Amino acid sequence: MKNFKRLGSGLIYLYALAALLPLIWMFLSSFKSDGQIAQNPLGLPTHFDLSVFKQSWSDGGLGLYAINSFIVTLVTVVIVLFTSSMAGFALSRLKFKGNRFITGLFLLGLLLPIQAYFIAQNQMFDYLHLKDTRFALIIPYTAMGLPLAIWLVKTYIDSLPKELFEAARIDGASDLQTYRTLMLPIIRPALMNVIIFTALGAWNEFLLALLYIQNESLKTLPAGLLTYSSRYETNYQLLFAALTMVTLPMIVLYVAFNKQITRGLTQGSLKG
Repeated sequence: MKNFKRLGSGLIYLYALAALLPLIWMFLSSFKSDGQIAQNPLGLPTHFDLSVFKQSWSDGGLGLYAINSFIVTLVTVVIVLFTSSMAGFALSRLKFKGNRFITGLFLLGLLLPIQAYFIAQNQMFDYLHLKDTRFALIIPYTAMGLPLAIWLVKTYIDSLPKELFEAARIDGASDLQTYRTLMLPIIRPALMNVIIFTALGAWNEFLLALLYIQNESLKTLPAGLLTYSSRYETNYQLLFAALTMVTLPMIVLYVAFNKQITRGLTQGSLKG
């Protein structure tokens, strides 16, 4: 049994290392010229000059793209947090006709790829004149983030003792009061998961950002990274430096709230 646990732990560490290696390679490659990257892609850089990050930031205009990404991501996270917490509470604790059917519809959203509804969505955005606006990204990002968010919140609330909610009702609390004063503080770990997964999805999404936003002043970071590539040439050193700066905020966010994320996922898998 002990040997099996050690093997499992070893495989997890090996997987973590395999996931980190591309990030480490990307960071080290930002200190190498394009020629060095092409000749010896796995070699270590000969010197470390941090000014490459400053140059990459200014040459690529990352400041504007970062602001756009921050606005789109923040608005998306706020909307998903608010709607998923209320929907998760309603689907878990309120008994009404069609509860299971609505839950199934949201779970179906976890299975549908973006390609399944992109044509209809594109036509709708054309009709509503939403392209080249931030709403062209906020609306689909919110829709894509809601199924997972609602599932995380619902399963977490399902794991809580029913007596907590029954006691609140006996004390005369309404559903809204129960949601605001009792549930929200308790499900904080689940909401942290919602924040992380929603922010990751909105921050890194590329396809919709490329297709719906042509206005340079509204582009987000994933689409803005194309600045480092032309038709015949790509500046890989500046590109890797930019990718490092774009990736770092999400890594910091995940590491900072790692305990809450783990707690939210494990608690939601248990029944109270």
